[in-house]
Amino acid sequence: MPNTSKGALWTGRIITGIVVLFLAFDSITKLIREPHTIAAAAQMGLKGDTIVQIGAILAVCLVVYLIPRFSLLGAVLLTGYLGGATATNMVLGQSLLLCLFPVVFGVFVWLGLFLRDERVGALIAPRGSVT
Repeated sequence: MPNTSKGALWTGRIITGIVVLFLAFDSITKLIREPHTIAAAAQMGLKGDTIVQIGAILAVCLVVYLIPRFSLLGAVLLTGYLGGATATNMVLGQSLLLCLFPVVFGVFVWLGLFLRDERVGALIAPRGSVT
């Protein structure tokens, strides 16, 4: 990564670390059927088995995101997961803040990746004019 500064690289790693810790905690609480998580899921109309499956999906997405060779695919998968969380919150009539919470995490997923992997910047860089 010759074009990525050390500051950007470490900032990206720190952002990624925070996001991964939060999402790993969320996944684990679902997988171990933590009582508060199960109660919150029940209020949303979800059964215990469903919340465990959701936790497993999140765990797989995180693992893919953490493998450097597949981090771009992992970011796409996490974006889909977080989009589902946003949609669920909106359907349930949650506050705007709760609806935007997964969106903010999605931004941080991509920001962390952008800062630590120059390939992401190349994907979103402006291209030549279209004729």
